[in-house]
Order: sequence, then C-alpha cells, then structure tokens
Amino acid sequence: MRLAVDVMGGDHAPDAILAGCFRALEPDSGAIPEGGRLVLFGDRDTILDIAKEHGVDPSRFDLVATTEVIEMGESPAKAVRSKADSSIVRSAALGSPKTAGTPEHVDAILSAGNTGACVSAAIMHLKRLPRVHRPGIAVTIPGFSGPVVMCDAGANPEPQPTHLWQYGVMAEAYARTVLHIENPRVAVMNIGAEEGKGTGLIQRSRDLIAATPGINFTGFIEGREFFDGAADVVVTDGFVGNAVLKMAEGLAKSLFGAIAQAIFTEDPELALRLEPAIKALYAKSDYEELGGAPLLGVNGTYIIGHGSSKAKTIAASIRNGFEYIRLGLNDVMTNRIAEVEASMDPASVLEAVRA
Repeated sequence: MRLAVDVMGGDHAPDAILAGCFRALEPDSGAIPEGGRLVLFGDRDTILDIAKEHGVDPSRFDLVATTEVIEMGESPAKAVRSKADSSIVRSAALGSPKTAGTPEHVDAILSAGNTGACVSAAIMHLKRLPRVHRPGIAVTIPGFSGPVVMCDAGANPEPQPTHLWQYGVMAEAYARTVLHIENPRVAVMNIGAEEGKGTGLIQRSRDLIAATPGINFTGFIEGREFFDGAADVVVTDGFVGNAVLKMAEGLAKSLFGAIAQAIFTEDPELALRLEPAIKALYAKSDYEELGGAPLLGVNGTYIIGHGSSKAKTIAASIRNGFEYIRLGLNDVMTNRIAEVEASMDPASVLEAVRA
C-alpha cells in the first residue's frame, strides 16, 4: 500500500507536513502498517533538506518531484487545469484507476492544500464511484456523547437533493464501517426541528433520506443539538457544514483557553491540580487528534486535511488513510448505494432530481 502526501499544501507547509510524515515513520507510531509506504510529492530539494534536518534517511520514503504549487487562494478549477505539475494534481493523477497495477500507483492521497483544488483534482483523475453524483467531505467532530459525522463539510456548497441524499447514505456507511456505530442515527441540519421548516432543498432531501431502506433517520436537527448526541450522522450542504466545522473548532479552543485562564487567575494552585483533567477533556474535542476528512464518493481514498494542519494532524491522517484502504470503505459505499437505489421507488428519485 502506497499513500501519497502533498508536501506543499497547507498553511504550515512544507515544514509541518513533513514533520507529520516523519512522525508517522517512527516505528512506534502505529501509523504505517507493514508493507505501507509514504510517497512525498513536492519540491525535491526542500523535502531532502528538511529530511536531513530531522535526521530522516530518504530511503524510508519515496519522492515524486514537482515544480508547481497551487496556493490556498487560487481559483480551484483554473489552478488544476493550468498547474499540471503541482503536488495536488500529480498525486491525484497517480491515484487514478488508470495507473492501478503500475509501480507508480498510489492507493490513497492526503493533502491539506486548497480544498477546492483537491476536490477538482480528485474528480478529474480518480473519477466518481458508480452512481455517485457529487463527492462530499465527511468530517468527524467530537461530541459530548461520542463522535458525529457531518457531510458535507465544504466540497459542494450548492448541492441538489440527490447529493444530500447520497451524503446521508455514504456517511452512514462510513459511521458503521470506520467508527463501528452499529445503527447510526441520521439527521438533516435545519433551522428548526419542525416538519415544515427549511428550504425546498432541505425538505426534498429529508423526504429522500426518510424513504431510504435501512437508514435510521431521525428527522431534522438544529445547530444547538449537534453536540448533545441527538444524531450520529448529520447531513448538510458544504457551505453550512464548513461554517459549522470552523465555528466548532474556534469555540472549543477559545472556551478551554478562557476556562484555564479564569481558574489560574482565581487560584493558581487549583489550576495546576486541574491541568491534567482540562488537557484530557480538551484532547477529546481536538480535531488534530482525528486527522483529515475523507472525500466520500471518489473512486479512491482521498483525505483532505485542514488548511492549518500541523504535524499531529498529518500523522493521524496518514494512519486513517491506511485504515480506510484496509477496511475497503469504497466497496462498502458502492454496494450500499446500489442496494438502496435498487430498493427505492424510481419515480420519487426522478422527481427529486428534477426539482
């Protein structure tokens, strides 16, 4: 198994990305299984110089030299077309089913770079899974009652009802397979829990998911219920999902910081005694511990990391990428989508597509 890492993508690239790769290469990290191999994509001299600084033998990884970088603020579609030798495009190209069986093929890809460019490159080269209309990013967010899978978190800000329907099906399969939740409760994000609330998109998406055999659909969920264990899978569009994700990350960091500061100001000795408990609680809400998020629906394993990913996040993402390959996540989702489509009323699906 070969996992590609885009060394040049991310707010802290290439240093933090490579630091995470080198952490994953440590024998006791548990990130890379036996037979696993990292393939680093980026500027050759930069990668080798930083490896030397870390005391890492270059023979421990493979290197694919690239000469271009897609910046975080660039237009995704335009950059993917014009920068064919960028680390994002080259890694996606070698993950293509067309390269399967060749020595250059990679089985999974990780990038913390321009999200839109990652999605565009993945669709262009990996293509979509059979029957999948649009891929979506499934991010796992720590909740007080356990993890919550939210899809989409930024790949598709203007979806159709069938897109959200498939996000529900794929994210439910992901929760079963990866998080080992036996019967995930699936809900649709809305501005209210009442049946009549929400836009036409939300209403039609709700109807499709509710009609899907085998889905434990619980209805609408409001933002204030997100962390209280009301659902295991939350379906939403990429615009709302991305906003929720970043707000949750910022709130957790600010809240724990404020609590720690308040306790220290009131009683420094008490703060020292509580420090281990506060750190342990914060670790449960730390997105860096969870790694990047899989792009569900592409014909391959593609992990999209947060733009601000640091070494810990990258190492966790590498571990997750190899695990997704081992679990055969794409086969599970492909079979599940085929199963539900075969058992649903074609007229209801067609009506939603036309709406």
